[in-house]
Amino acid sequence: MSVSIRILFLGMLSLCAWAQTAYMPLREVTAGMRGKGYTVFTGQRVDPFDVEILGILENAGPKQSVILARLSGGPLQHTGVMQGMSGSPVYINGRLAGAVALAFAFSKDPIAGIRPFEEMLEPKAVNRAENAPRCTPLACEPAQVLAANVTPAPFAWGDAKLVDIATPLSFSGFTPAAIEAFSPQLRALGLEPRQGVTGGGGARLPAGDPAALKPGSMISVQLMSGDMTVGADGTLTAIDGKRVYAFGHRFVSMGDVEMPFASADVIALLPNLSTSFKISTARKWMGAITADYSTAVRGEIGRRARMVPVDITVKGGERLSKYHIEMVRDTALTPYLLQMAAFSAIDATERTLGTSSYSVRQRVEFANAVPMNSLNIYSGEFNIPMLAAQSGAIPVAYAMQSGFRDLNIKSVGLEIESFEKRRQVTIEEVTSRRRTVRPGDTVDLEIVFAGEGRRFTRKAAYQVPRGAPTGVLNFTVSDALLTNFAEFGKAVMVPPRTPDQVVHLLNNLRGNTKAYVRVWRAEPAFQAQGEDIPDPPPSAANLYARSQGTAATPNYNSKVAELDVPLDNVMVSGSKTISVEVTE
Repeated sequence: MSVSIRILFLGMLSLCAWAQTAYMPLREVTAGMRGKGYTVFTGQRVDPFDVEILGILENAGPKQSVILARLSGGPLQHTGVMQGMSGSPVYINGRLAGAVALAFAFSKDPIAGIRPFEEMLEPKAVNRAENAPRCTPLACEPAQVLAANVTPAPFAWGDAKLVDIATPLSFSGFTPAAIEAFSPQLRALGLEPRQGVTGGGGARLPAGDPAALKPGSMISVQLMSGDMTVGADGTLTAIDGKRVYAFGHRFVSMGDVEMPFASADVIALLPNLSTSFKISTARKWMGAITADYSTAVRGEIGRRARMVPVDITVKGGERLSKYHIEMVRDTALTPYLLQMAAFSAIDATERTLGTSSYSVRQRVEFANAVPMNSLNIYSGEFNIPMLAAQSGAIPVAYAMQSGFRDLNIKSVGLEIESFEKRRQVTIEEVTSRRRTVRPGDTVDLEIVFAGEGRRFTRKAAYQVPRGAPTGVLNFTVSDALLTNFAEFGKAVMVPPRTPDQVVHLLNNLRGNTKAYVRVWRAEPAFQAQGEDIPDPPPSAANLYARSQGTAATPNYNSKVAELDVPLDNVMVSGSKTISVEVTE
């Protein structure tokens, strides 16, 4: 064998040995052992620190154990265990034992919990609650859906609690008010929101050299990129070929996912009496995180993550602001991030306190379905910007939680316009000159609206069909919310069976810039995806009950017809009902 071939052969063997990370099984770790940990304290340089094994906390969690250790060296005596150290690899006798992942709050000494690396290799149960609240297009709070990712219970000894090291979440391009408004929910997930130090990220980052990555390198997982960025900072634990392991604990328990990750620089360390943390910034794109489970996040170098493109436009008078961002695809996280981005865009352009009105025009495009379009106005004195921001997140949450992979969101567009005055009217009165009619006659309605110091009237007319049965005919004039509940109240509780049904329901939700006249009789009716089946024969009623289960109980408000009453750029609220008698 020639010298050159021998060198090449030995080089390949060494690469294989490096790729297949040698790790120390937990059973071999004992108290008193000493090792080395690696992390970044400044820039991109990976520095060592000393580790002394104190003992093993066996079965500290469900089929999980923790290596308890004292850390020392570098700045750790001054800072203690820092946010951003999650995933810092710990080696004993040259073998990878695990990753720094847990810490005690307010601890005087840098005592850390080390996640055994063998537990990071295998997927663990996702912490998301199986009975998490599902979003409906009629009532949805993205923060409540996100809160289903409850933080794992800490390992406690009296007042001392060993918890996952909080993941620093850096926000760039967001207003301070937006970060403050959404921080409580993020902290409940074990995330620590912080104002970022750079305006670029994710897709805008240049591609980096994978060879620059090593165990102990700082990385930033990009949840959002573009004109607004959100990055979760942590440390790389191990590299196995193209596969990477990091954090040593969950991020937000998203399970299988796609999120870009980048190399990061540590700009400074900030010691804190509660928990110190690294101030870092993303630099170069490296790959994608593909799995987020309770003991680690895992990813692939060089892989591109599929993101959701979002365009937000905010107009107020002569001012116009445009934002283009891309965000991670996740049933709980995407709607929440969309709401946060929309709120920040409003806050950056308009005042968010006092009387205000916002119109929100939304378009959601799907890969294999017709687009969803909507227009609503939100007006009042309290929390209106948050309601306007949330309105764009609700249909996205419902579509993403429908469970249809074919219903991939291609893009989301929000056009938000602000008005300084309150634009809201109430349905004050509904009258008709006729109390009795015959089939073929027309019922003329006069609807009185009131709001902001003015009263005005709109008219609507309904012709009773020839051959209509005798009896009481009801006319309910109401706002979009009440009409949607009357129309879809039961339909939203029945899981849609096709992607088209999901989009059909979303597109048929009434906008709140109109009043709606619902003509109905007090007779049994069933609903099928929002369509009334009035007074079916007993055989058909039994069929609907069997096919739709308990959600198919009859509704004794059988719609006969519906009329729209458009208004000019105002939000309509309230409801009034009158009745007429159909005679022979």
